[in-house]
Amino acid sequence: PYTIQVGQKLRLAPPSAITAAKAPETVPALLNQKTVLSKTVPVGEPAPVKTTTTMLSNIAWQWPAKGEIIGRYIAGDKTNQGINIAGSNGQDIVAAADGTVVYSGAGLVGYGELLIIKHSNEWISAYAHNSKRLVAEGVKVKAGQHIAEMGQTGTVRTMLHFEIRRNGKPVDPLLYLPKP
Repeated sequence: PYTIQVGQKLRLAPPSAITAAKAPETVPALLNQKTVLSKTVPVGEPAPVKTTTTMLSNIAWQWPAKGEIIGRYIAGDKTNQGINIAGSNGQDIVAAADGTVVYSGAGLVGYGELLIIKHSNEWISAYAHNSKRLVAEGVKVKAGQHIAEMGQTGTVRTMLHFEIRRNGKPVDPLLYLPKP
């Protein structure tokens, strides 16, 4: 196997120096290996994986609704600051974590009937396009508690637009929600 050290300069032989007899041995050997730092790993063999995990938040998030993901978070895009989950009109929407409802209304353009739950000084979640809001501002909710019904207020399709925000900035909810 070929080993390349980090920072090592590679020198390639000019094409005239590679003979027809050596090419079949050398080129396939290079093509069938990946270089990972200073260790070579044959193609098809998984590279070493870091086994420690980093806790992304101190909140035990759960899915706010069942359904197909039809829109994903795009960093920096003002129109895709969360995920969209398809469903049926009136379908249950639940709190993604324990918290206090800090907004319940329809005053934010583009979100329709909206709920915002504060989970800590750092974390909030938002639930948009509801057909019906079932909790008022100031109410404490528990994870999994039925808080709204899915609708299509402010959108053309029945769905839940769900956002998680850290210190007021949107983050990708799929990094925090449990794997489906």
